[in-house]
Parts: sequence; structure tokens; C-alpha cells
Amino acid sequence: MIQTLSDHLEVVWGAIAAAGIVILLTPAVGGMARMLGVVDQPGTRRLNRRAVPRLGGLALFFGIFVPALAFLPLDRETKGLLLGAAVATIVGAVDDFRGLQWWEKLGGQIAAAAIPAGFGIWVHRFTFPVVGVHALPEWVGVPLTILWIVAIMNMVNFLDGLDGLAAGVCAISGFTFCLIALSLHRPSPAILAAIVLGACVGFLRHNFYPARIFMGDSGAMLLGFVLAALSVQGLLKTAAVATLFFPLVVLAVPIIDTSFVVAKRLKYGRPVYSADSWHLHHRFMNIGYSQRRAALTMWAWCAILSGAALSLRFLRPHAHGDWRVGPAIAVAVIGLFALAASVYMVYLLEIVKLANPRIRRREQEAREAEARRSA
Repeated sequence: MIQTLSDHLEVVWGAIAAAGIVILLTPAVGGMARMLGVVDQPGTRRLNRRAVPRLGGLALFFGIFVPALAFLPLDRETKGLLLGAAVATIVGAVDDFRGLQWWEKLGGQIAAAAIPAGFGIWVHRFTFPVVGVHALPEWVGVPLTILWIVAIMNMVNFLDGLDGLAAGVCAISGFTFCLIALSLHRPSPAILAAIVLGACVGFLRHNFYPARIFMGDSGAMLLGFVLAALSVQGLLKTAAVATLFFPLVVLAVPIIDTSFVVAKRLKYGRPVYSADSWHLHHRFMNIGYSQRRAALTMWAWCAILSGAALSLRFLRPHAHGDWRVGPAIAVAVIGLFALAASVYMVYLLEIVKLANPRIRRREQEAREAEARRSA
């Protein structure tokens, strides 16, 4: 992998260029958002106590798009990915400006996700344990790819409710995907993942608590789109058994967050697409965490899970069909640690609050306040 990195220093330069562009461009985008009145007022689903401009996704888009044009080969897949990213950003920006109905937003997401699939970025085959490699026909692989991309776009969007949270999780995911793609000798996905990493780090300069700007739907949908497309282009199109595992673990935090929220909404008979304060970061706040501590805790959780994915890739306990005792033990220990951290998070957020009447009362008050706002 080191040799691959030295042969493709575009990975490093792409990340640096993306960070620089986003750092410099974000204040201008924030000023424009204020002039246009595109701001999040206090009292919405976010936890800000003052008006904060959104539309930060426009800075993220240029921070990704410009280095991608500079450092990526403009082949068919790259064109499809960048075109889809532009559509995702436009749909999100329109939603930031005037708001879209859930079906309008979903239609835009499907249109964005269909573009890279039409340009060849779709899951051609899966390697299932025991049964081996199976090719997927286009009529199966393309819809699965669109479904995956749309799902991750919405999961990242759901996660964006706390200063710096979504940007930090996407930065960790981009870094992890970059290392895995380099190890698989896929330089183009590695470069784009590094660009995502740089863009997110640059955005955190303005977005970490207390945030001066939010990425909005334009940024959340853009990052979700690019990460989902990257996971297909760089990982899921390979024939390795573990590649099915990588994106699921790296993106586990937004997946778990969305699963909990959807389950809660179904339990209380609320529409799945409605906004509420049942996300994991809201639960951290309910048990007394500050915004900064809640974001850092979820970053740490994401990093631990990403470390588990990287250990499986680089320690390779089952290399060339033979089990190696040392790496197998190391991977098992790391995996158990990641599992223990996840169980602790669920315990902290789901079981502790059940034993604490004050927290139960606070959640009940939050639900009643949401009901009044909806009415």
C-alpha cells in the first residue's frame, strides 16, 4: 500500500487541495446564505441557540469537484460520479432554500443515484461466505446500487443534527475507504476518498462546535452520495469476501442511527420521513452530554468500527485460504473491542435512560413539544 501511495501522490495533494478550497470558500458561502435568508433558526430539530446559515454543502461541493477534476482521470465512471454528485447537491440546495416534499426529495435522490449506475458504477458481483462468487445481472445490480446510494444519502442527512458530527463521521469514513482502496490497488477511488477526507476536515474548521455554518441537506446528500458511490466503485465491485463487510462497518454509525430513528417513528405511528429529536446525538444530549462531547464520542465510536474494518483488511487472518493464528487473534480482539464499544453505546443510550426517570421525563416532554409544533 505504501508503494501504491508513493506512486499516486495525488491522494495527498487531492486531500490538501480539498481542505484548502473548503476552508477559504466556506465563509463566503455562509455570507451568501445569510443574505438569502437561508439560515437555521433556534428551536428546530438542530440544537443551535442562534441563527446559523446553512448551504455549506456548496463549499463542500466545490472542494470535492475541483480537486477531482484536477487529480482524477476523467473516464466514464468519474464523469458519472461527478455528475451524480452535482445533481445530489442541487437537490439538497433546493431543499435548503425552499423545502421539498419527501417524495420530491426522494425522486431527486433516485435521479442522482441512477446517474453513476448508468455510467457503470454498480455492483457486478457479490462474494458470499461458503457459496463463493456470484455475478449479478444488470437488472439486479443496478437497482441494488441505487437503493444503497439513496439509503446512505438519507442516513448521513439524518446524522447531520449536531455541530461537526456528520462532517467528522464522513471524514473518518473517507480516510478508511482511502486506505482500503489503496490496499486493493484502486487509485481512483482512493484519490476521491482522500478528497472527501480533506473537504470534511476543511469544513470542520467552520462547522465544529460552536458552528458558524451548517452543511445543510446540500452537504449531507453530497457526502452521503459520494461515500456510497465510493463504496461501490472501490470496494463492492471486487471479488473479496470481506469487501461486503467493509462499508457496512465503516458506515455503521449512520446506519445504526437511522435504524433506531425509523424504529421509533414506526413505534409511535409517525411518518418515517418526519423530523424529530430521537437521533443518537439527541439521546446523548438527554443524558447530559455537551454538544462537543456528544460529537467526539460518536466520532470515537466511528473510528473504533473503522479500525475493526482496517484490521480485517491489513492483518488478513485468512490469507490465501490459510488461517494465521497471530493475525486471527489480533482481529478477534479488535473486533470484540469494537463490539463491546457498540454494546456500551446502546446500553448508555437505551438502557440507562430507562432506569432514569428524569431522562424518561425529558424525552416525554420532547415528544409533547414536537407534537405541539406539528399541530
